Amino acid sequence: MRRRQALLGAAALLTAPALLRAQPGAVFVEVWKSPTCGCCKVWVDHLEANGFRVKVHDVGNSAARARLKVPMKLGSCHTALVGRYAIEGHVPAADIQRLIQQRPDAIGLAVPGMPLGSPGMDGPHYDNRQDPYDVLLIAKDGSTQVFNSYFKRKERT
Repeated sequence: MRRRQALLGAAALLTAPALLRAQPGAVFVEVWKSPTCGCCKVWVDHLEANGFRVKVHDVGNSAARARLKVPMKLGSCHTALVGRYAIEGHVPAADIQRLIQQRPDAIGLAVPGMPLGSPGMDGPHYDNRQDPYDVLLIAKDGSTQVFNSYFKRKERT
């Protein structure tokens, strides 16, 4: 009996680091999307690869977008909730992490539409195109300001 307990204890010690690595303080993200949307799945994979723990609801996102007060003009193919923040569209994981750290008094972040080069809309399937796009911070009144920019063309002088 003692030997069995010792072996079980040793096994627990060996697996504990793997369990801790799997989700050390992982931030929970709840996502609403269409059940047939492939780019949404790739975006979810992007979040998970960056340490987020994700629950997906394959029921569409219109109701979630309205409930989270994301203006329709900022709409995209999926809507998420991270803590108290709405995330609309293909927002990069690094921007979500920055939002959580900075904790602005805002509705959340949005990448309107589905710009090529954003997470989930990137890679060989899209000919590796990278169109410029902005991540927008949505204020409580629905107005926006640029939170981050990607692939901006440099001004020629």
